[in-house]
Amino acid sequence: MSAPGSSPPPSFLKELTHTSAYSHMVKVPNLSSNMRLPNPEAGSRASRPGAEDNVPNRFELFLLSDGEKKVTEETDTRIPSTSVFTFNKEDHTLGNMLRARLLQSPHVLFSGYKVPHPLFSSFILRVQTDGTLTPRQALVQACKDLVTDLGLLSREFTKEWELRKMVGESVDGGITGI
Repeated sequence: MSAPGSSPPPSFLKELTHTSAYSHMVKVPNLSSNMRLPNPEAGSRASRPGAEDNVPNRFELFLLSDGEKKVTEETDTRIPSTSVFTFNKEDHTLGNMLRARLLQSPHVLFSGYKVPHPLFSSFILRVQTDGTLTPRQALVQACKDLVTDLGLLSREFTKEWELRKMVGESVDGGITGI
């Protein structure tokens, strides 16, 4: 029996109830894959959906959907030699590395990034140059420099790891201290 003044739930909601960890929620046709509505027959938990109900699927954090671009550029008309780049399916890791590397360039006056919302894997990078380079050229050069730096880091780490293994094996026949 429904409360006075409220209508009973639509019949399609009764047919679509789940018997999983999300049994207090129902999946509704024609809504996004992770959007659920409270199940009126589930009890008290239905009125308090948990945080896990809002979390997107893991693959949505790094796989681009059809027609989605990895990076888009928008020129800022208010400030000369400034562009705003939007990176999709990336997070603070790349944002902070690019910002720091851009600031090492003598032609970059400003570089900063922000993540609009923690549940969506994207960030916005604003770059302002002195005019000798375009913001796009500065970003491309920063990316090339980062690839070079990370390659060097990988080679140095591998070399030290192999040396450590050789030293450990020569002392007692096995790897120690790892």
